[in-house]
Amino acid sequence: MSKQDFYDTLGVDRGADEKALKSAYRKLAMKYHPDRNPGDNDAEARFKEVNEAYETLKDPQKRAAYDRFGHAAFENGGMGGGGAGFGAAGFSDIFEDIFGEMMGGGRSRRGAGGRERGADLRYNMEITLEEAYAGKTAQIRVPSSMTCEVCHGSGAKPGSEPVTCSTCGGAGRVRAASGFFSIERTCPACNGRGQTIEDPCTNCHGEGRVTQERSLSVNIPAGIEDGTRIRLAGEGEAGFRSGPAGDLYIFVSVKPHEFFQRDGSDLYCKVPISMVQAALGGHFEVATMDGAYTRVKVPEGTQSGRQFRLKGKGMPVLRQPQMGDLYIQIAVETPQNLSKRQRELLQEFEDISAHENSPQSTGFFSRMKEFFGGGD
Repeated sequence: MSKQDFYDTLGVDRGADEKALKSAYRKLAMKYHPDRNPGDNDAEARFKEVNEAYETLKDPQKRAAYDRFGHAAFENGGMGGGGAGFGAAGFSDIFEDIFGEMMGGGRSRRGAGGRERGADLRYNMEITLEEAYAGKTAQIRVPSSMTCEVCHGSGAKPGSEPVTCSTCGGAGRVRAASGFFSIERTCPACNGRGQTIEDPCTNCHGEGRVTQERSLSVNIPAGIEDGTRIRLAGEGEAGFRSGPAGDLYIFVSVKPHEFFQRDGSDLYCKVPISMVQAALGGHFEVATMDGAYTRVKVPEGTQSGRQFRLKGKGMPVLRQPQMGDLYIQIAVETPQNLSKRQRELLQEFEDISAHENSPQSTGFFSRMKEFFGGGD
């Protein structure tokens, strides 16, 4: 059966530039990689075809030869297996080969002697608004990988040491020859670490680290906001074989409060008052976040929705000396479940009220009638 055209294999036109070729290859390589399709022979064959097509077209000289002679340019000693060396590669190889330039060469986590940086960890912490106001020191327990105390992270049984990989000579990479060309991939014997362990530690089974739960102290600063991320350097997973540890990221969420709503460093509180208090004026006391009470004066004729500002009674500004404000919003409550006598009194008040007692409603309806031409 004749081979499919390389451009059709990648799904690009013949004038595709290097960026388009790489983008198409990334998608297809991720889709058909054997690690994502275990036991699927068709996907494995398709993966090899994609690699063969990309290896040819990404090289200007090979692409020029292919454009002129087609597949015949590589027969009798050409690419042959079409990148068969990738068939046994791990899923991490795809990230190294495809995204290498985006990740500092694709091997920045791995150092000499097979050492790898540990993974970063995430911990979700929920606190109250009061705790966000005052700040706190929280104790958390985090399950993570710790350096093995028996082998001190080497992975080798005490008294022995890791040895240089005989397959790659310690390089962590091997080259597979194919016709005129050679393909470099991660060493399958040491998984790219450059070393192997002949006598592994019985405590960590050669990993150099064990899973344990740790207790950590986390400082939550006053004024912290919902969604803030706190980084604890070096408190993530232990590195592989004495490699540097990753980081721990604490994601803080603040619980909704029963009385206060927060907007940055300002707080808002809706306070219901009676119709009589709004009409005659008066005062009430409102709690603030510091545990004290502040008196709020209600002027005569206060309308629903009016706000009163209590300066400096809001939330602390994170790592700053100033404080936000507390805004009290008035909600005038209409009387309910009236008795007969209460109804009579309100009706009597309505009958003797002049228009000046309710200027907003009177003015509103007057303007509406004038605008729409309504009658009396």
